[in-house]
Amino acid sequence: QAQLVESGGGLVQPGGSLRLSCAASGFSLDIYAIGWFRQAPGKTREGVSCSGGSTYYGDSVLGRFTISRDDAKNTVYLQMNNLKHEDTAVYYCAALDSWCGSNWYSREYRYWGQGTQVTVSS
Repeated sequence: QAQLVESGGGLVQPGGSLRLSCAASGFSLDIYAIGWFRQAPGKTREGVSCSGGSTYYGDSVLGRFTISRDDAKNTVYLQMNNLKHEDTAVYYCAALDSWCGSNWYSREYRYWGQGTQVTVSS
């Protein structure tokens, strides 16, 4: 059974850092693009980053977040630095059976994780 599991979320102060992990089981990540998304209460889901073919970032996280992948561990990471209050959201990873493409944030992803909460607060 294909599954994605996110971890690494938590409470962090503004300016702090967190690293999220997205571990896959039941399928191999190396043939999929992986996207990170987030959704804050009362807001629509937002694309954060995508890795696959090329790497993409949402405008609001560019220069602060870095996506990376370790295909040997079947895991993708999202390093988040200089976190801001507005980064507070549930973060999800998702697998796309194609390359990201310039419209990566609106593609139809095949598998989704359950999400991990990130709260940025002093």
